[in-house]
Amino acid sequence: MAAKSAAGLLTSVDSMFTTQEERDNAQRSYVTDLPIAEISDFPDHPFKVRMDESMTEMVSSVKERGVLSPMLVRPMPDGGYQMVSGHRRKMAAELAELPTVPCIVRELIDDEAVIIMVDSNLQREQVLPSEKAFAYKMKLDAMRRQQGERTDLTSVPLGQKLGKTSREQLADKSPDSNTQIQRYIRLTNLVPELLDMVDNTVLKEKGTLPGSSEWSGRSTGSKESWWSPRPRQKPPIGA
Repeated sequence: MAAKSAAGLLTSVDSMFTTQEERDNAQRSYVTDLPIAEISDFPDHPFKVRMDESMTEMVSSVKERGVLSPMLVRPMPDGGYQMVSGHRRKMAAELAELPTVPCIVRELIDDEAVIIMVDSNLQREQVLPSEKAFAYKMKLDAMRRQQGERTDLTSVPLGQKLGKTSREQLADKSPDSNTQIQRYIRLTNLVPELLDMVDNTVLKEKGTLPGSSEWSGRSTGSKESWWSPRPRQKPPIGA
């Protein structure tokens, strides 16, 4: 009886410091070691993995200590798993020749997976304009689809009831302003050659433009370039 009371107390205390969404996610998630061969990359993943000094250091660390932070994957209907967050760790584990990697397995629908994938990768210190462009577009499309499914609330999307568009809601939770996000998304209309020119301009400014042998697609770099507006300034506290 005492054990049950203690367990109930811990459950009630835990509920005080977590949201319902976090508790729901915990119930549909578990951690396990998975064979790397069973994990496929996220389709049209906009963030590229760069084979640079940082990756070399990560590979050395993985060889010595293993993968310390679990990757986030989701199970697929036809078997296997799809990477949501952790592409760089997966690459490092492959180069370190690890047979398995620790993963958080979570049931996610497509739009949920897109939003989590974008949010986790936008936390990188350096992101190229092309990466932000396609990432913002993917997340914005996912948000619009989710709002369109809110038939239980009203025929009008919730964001519009509050006077905000989906892009404005996206900007509220992003490091870039509504105008910046709009300009980034317009880059997705450029042909690949022009998009590469935009990215290369940023890399040249930083002095980090590598040779083609150093790349696995486009990679991370400064988020600023000649075309982008000034970064949105955070208002002072109390303003």
